[in-house]
Amino acid sequence: MDLVLGRAVGADRGRLLSSDLDPWLAATFGEPPADRAPFERALTHGSQAADNYERLEFLGDRVLGLAMAEWLYEQFGNEPEGQLSKRLNALVTGPVCAAVAREIGVPQHLRLGKQARDDGAGDSDNVLGDVLEALLGALYLQRGYAPARAFVRERWASRIDHRGKAPQHPKSALQEWAAAKGRRAPEYTILDRSGPPHAPRFTIRVAIGSFAEATGTGTSKHNAETAAAAALLQQVSGGRS
Repeated sequence: MDLVLGRAVGADRGRLLSSDLDPWLAATFGEPPADRAPFERALTHGSQAADNYERLEFLGDRVLGLAMAEWLYEQFGNEPEGQLSKRLNALVTGPVCAAVAREIGVPQHLRLGKQARDDGAGDSDNVLGDVLEALLGALYLQRGYAPARAFVRERWASRIDHRGKAPQHPKSALQEWAAAKGRRAPEYTILDRSGPPHAPRFTIRVAIGSFAEATGTGTSKHNAETAAAAALLQQVSGGRS
C-alpha cells in the first residue's frame, strides 16, 4: 500500500509541476507555449535527466549575444566597436543572467537531482545563468527571434547605463595599468578548485611580477580572475605605482 501511495504522490507532483509551469511561462514570455517540452528541457539540469538544458543554452547564448549587440548598436550610435564590446561583455555575464533568472522566478521551476539540489545548484550563478540562456533558446525555437529580442530588451532595460561611458572590465583595466606603468603583464594562477562540477568554486591569484598580487574567488575561472583583477587594481590604484 505504501508503494502505491508513493507512486501516486509522485505522479500528482509531476502534474502539479506542469500545472504551475504553464501560467508561469505565459506570464514570463507573454503567452502560453504551443509546446511546453522545450521549456521543460531548458529547466532540467543534467543531474535530473540526460535531456537537459545544455544544447538549448548553447543556442540561447547566441540569441542573447545577437539581441544585445543589435540593441547596443542602436542605442550608442557614436561609440566605436571597442566600447560596444565592453558594454556587451558586461551585460551578458553569468551573474547578470543569473540575476535575471532570479527576477523571473526560475529557481522555483528548476528540475534538479537530489544531490545537485543538496549541493546548492538551485542558487548557483552558473546554473541559473545557463538556464536563463536555455529558456531564450527555447523561446527562439518556438516563436522566433522577435519575441526573444523583446524579452531581452524588457529584462535588461534597467541594466543599460545611457549616461556613463562603457564599463572597463577589471582584467582589461589592470592590463592597461600595468602597461602604462611599465610593469610586467598580470599573470593568473589557480590556487584552488573545490565544490561539485555543477557548483564549482575557484580561487585565483593574480600577480604583477613581484610588485603586487591579490586573490579572488568565483563560481567560474573567469569570475575568479575578474574578482582577483578588481582587488589588485584597487590595491595598486590606492597609492602604489
